[in-house]
Amino acid sequence: MVTRPRERAEELCFLLEDEGADVFGLPLMELRPPEDPRPLASAAEHIQRYRWVVFASPSSVEALMDALREAGTVDRLSRVRLAAVGPRTARAVNGHGFDVAAEPPEGTGAALFELMKDGLQPGDEVLLPAAEEGRRELEDSLREAGVQVSRVTAYRSTPVSLPPEALELLESSPPDVAVFASPRTAEAFLEAAGRERLGSARVVAIGPTTAAALEQLGIPATTVAERPTPESLVDATVRAVRG
Repeated sequence: MVTRPRERAEELCFLLEDEGADVFGLPLMELRPPEDPRPLASAAEHIQRYRWVVFASPSSVEALMDALREAGTVDRLSRVRLAAVGPRTARAVNGHGFDVAAEPPEGTGAALFELMKDGLQPGDEVLLPAAEEGRRELEDSLREAGVQVSRVTAYRSTPVSLPPEALELLESSPPDVAVFASPRTAEAFLEAAGRERLGSARVVAIGPTTAAALEQLGIPATTVAERPTPESLVDATVRAVRG
């Protein structure tokens, strides 16, 4: 069972199927535009003022690129240094023809700050287009370094209602493995379906933060992906099955 939003699940589902898995897609969150688009639009209009733009997800890349196209300022992004949390986010930046100046192997916000910090100067302006409900650790670290952070909502994740047939399928045929890629997704599953519909499924977490949230929710992870990538999630799923 893959619980990621449809926009983020396609590659993971393909790779799992390539390993011989029967994949049940159960998107529990929907990615939507910000309720107030003006801060993102303003950041796009004045993109050249920032020293860095820091992307935490592929969705934040796409949202800012859309805003830049709307503002007619895409070409100005080449004047700014770009950083990405994780290889998929870096690939999204590269896909639009831009280079990534900082991408940590670990694929975490903390690792990205460690990579960036020596090149930051107090007063530098950093744009952080992020999920409305996204984590704050990277933002807090940048602020503590004396950097001026402009955090703008690039998109928001909202829970979706599960159709009755999905609940019936979970009831009649619980998954052997459940893959969770965020704490909010795990919370949404429990709210929508309940713990009992997981049955005896092995649980895979995309990283330590999600694993900690799963532990608190009473569904400890069997395995944790080494990196927040589809490939690492597949490796973790294989380990969960074989373990």
